[in-house]
Amino acid sequence: MYKKVMQLKNTERTEAISMTYTIDMLIDKIKDVGKSYDLDKIQAAYELAEKAHDGVFRSSGEPYITHPVAVAYILVEQFCMDTDTICAALLHDVVEDTDVGLDVIQKKFGEDVAHLVDGVTKIGQVPLNTREEQQAENIRKILIAMSKDIRVIIIKLADRLHNMRTLASRPPEKQRKTSLETMNFYAPIAHRLGISDVKEEMEDLALRYLDPYGFKEIESLLDVHKDERDTFIDKIKGMIRERISDIQPPPIIEGRVKSIYSIYKKVYIKGKDFSEIYDIYAVRIILQTVVECYNVLGIIHDMFRPIPYRFKDYIAMPKPNRYQSLHTTVIGREGIPFEVQIRTQEMHNTAQYGVAAHWKYKAGISGNVAGEKRFDWIRQLLEQQQEADDVEQISEAIKVDLAPDDVYVFTPKGDVITLPAGSNVIDFAYAIHTQVGNKMTGAKVGGRMVPFDHTLHTGDIVEILTSGSDNYGPNRNWSEIAKTNEAKAKIRAWFKRERREENIECGKAAFEKEIRRNNITVDDDILLQAAHRQRLSTVDDLYAAIGYGGVQLTKIITRLKEEQIKQQRFNAAQAQPIDIEKTIADNNKRAQKNGVVLDGIDDCAVKYAQCCNPLPGDDIMGFITRGYGVSIHKADCQNVKLGMQGENKDRWVKAHWAVNSSSAFRATVDIIADDRTALIADVTTAIASNHLPIHEINAHYLKNGNANIILTIEVSGIDQLKSIILRLQKIPGVISAERTGKQ
Repeated sequence: MYKKVMQLKNTERTEAISMTYTIDMLIDKIKDVGKSYDLDKIQAAYELAEKAHDGVFRSSGEPYITHPVAVAYILVEQFCMDTDTICAALLHDVVEDTDVGLDVIQKKFGEDVAHLVDGVTKIGQVPLNTREEQQAENIRKILIAMSKDIRVIIIKLADRLHNMRTLASRPPEKQRKTSLETMNFYAPIAHRLGISDVKEEMEDLALRYLDPYGFKEIESLLDVHKDERDTFIDKIKGMIRERISDIQPPPIIEGRVKSIYSIYKKVYIKGKDFSEIYDIYAVRIILQTVVECYNVLGIIHDMFRPIPYRFKDYIAMPKPNRYQSLHTTVIGREGIPFEVQIRTQEMHNTAQYGVAAHWKYKAGISGNVAGEKRFDWIRQLLEQQQEADDVEQISEAIKVDLAPDDVYVFTPKGDVITLPAGSNVIDFAYAIHTQVGNKMTGAKVGGRMVPFDHTLHTGDIVEILTSGSDNYGPNRNWSEIAKTNEAKAKIRAWFKRERREENIECGKAAFEKEIRRNNITVDDDILLQAAHRQRLSTVDDLYAAIGYGGVQLTKIITRLKEEQIKQQRFNAAQAQPIDIEKTIADNNKRAQKNGVVLDGIDDCAVKYAQCCNPLPGDDIMGFITRGYGVSIHKADCQNVKLGMQGENKDRWVKAHWAVNSSSAFRATVDIIADDRTALIADVTTAIASNHLPIHEINAHYLKNGNANIILTIEVSGIDQLKSIILRLQKIPGVISAERTGKQ
């Protein structure tokens, strides 16, 4: 039966992967569910999405609309989600990929649908330094959205699941990137939410692309002796059914499929032989009451010999995602080990669907998570991210905090503290309370003193010894010893708050040591730029962040080294003599009409410097480069001021805009505003009313609660830009809107 069930699941997954979803299929599935849905509202959402995505196709060649329909289908089929969630799934890519604004969705479908769509919409083409920063910011936005409405992440999981099912049509590099992101973030999120079916399918699909050979090997191992396996599982089920036949109503007894990835972890990561994996064969017994669960456990241990240390009581001690069940591994009469899971029907529903079980088995449930303790981990993650100065720390921290393996440790009073596997006493202390961690002087495990890096295991009783002194605080190297992001963030926060001067001194010393070691030359402007890249205001803030571990010094040094090498190459090219008149003449021969006049000569090949983004109306200067034409700068650009004082001052030529210039130019505007609903919609509407293209947009929260929107638009000149800025400044809630030099 085990193999039959596994084959059935694999068949279902294959069919799901190859299926093209239509609105008629979705409506039929909704009707099959037997719950109350607003079909007119769902149909209207589909029609808007279909129109918005008209003419757009997926990499597989299918019309793009098939993807949001598939996401909606998954939400109905697996979770029976409500009408608003289905509508949001159909519209989830409309704001991100089309001209339809969030205000349109709110007007037609209500605030809830608009909020859900906004929550699953990516931040956009954020002008950040690395793809990791982009990913971290998107993850932060998802966490913020799901902290307000858990339905956001359920939509996102369904979206990612369908993308994984159809990943075969994407290029190999994209397959690997998407699979890694799925394994590091989406599968752990599904685990924390208790949605085991989605988690397991995501992991198996990701493994198929990350290690296709390992995947195939495990698949082949499972195919060996399938007939014998079927016979063995059927025999075990028959024996159990006969022994507990007096229980009414009759218990459900079924085979359980071990996921390919879970076997892969034990074989390839933990180094176990396939024959050493005891829970490949498994049966599950579903009963009505907790008392029946424990009674049946006794019967199972009477029928088969239990394997020592392989019993887990998740009923008395549930997992953080509320998973409950009795697990025991026993040896059958043939000498073959197998796992037995015993749970109630309600426990089974939670195990299969996690938080989504509310929508599958209940009615009238909202997505509000406020006040629910099981979602405290979401709020903790958000609080910790606010303390991070280095955005890339977010992705790494989430990998740790969302790890699927946990340990359960006791306080001397018997309270249970759940920690990621590999945690130590520092993590335990900060999990109890921030002040317990900050005042910790030592720790006892099982009554014996242990070092701070002592790894904890399930069942350990831990006592934390603390200092009564007000001046006592954590050791600086604790942030390196701690494993959880919660502990690391609290340690950094203490040093950030209590030891600023010390942090500046330590950070400056470490920075200067590294630049000497790497032979890097820096000045005040370079240091300030480095601080701004870390979203810090001053150089002292940068030194302080380095001192308490808020930013990675190695990353800063690497960036400075790369910039210095580029500058050295540029200087070397400039040092070579050139014939200025010949360069201008050559450029003139191959130039296109560009709207800039140099020394009375128009039609020269030019490029516009990204350091200042000059626009028609700005006073400008030109720098004659070697082989790349003339670089146009604003006259007040810092590079012009420095260049006019250097050895190559003769290469700077006067320039002005042609009267008949009709070119389009990019300009970047930085907006600070009160955070509110539809703010981005108002901003984009103001731009669109002038029929100006928006090339990039980035929106994120500031620590003071305001919103920061950075957008790059296309304008004809400085006058048009000023007009747009004035219009933006009049939008309700906008504190400032100004031109910025960066593209």
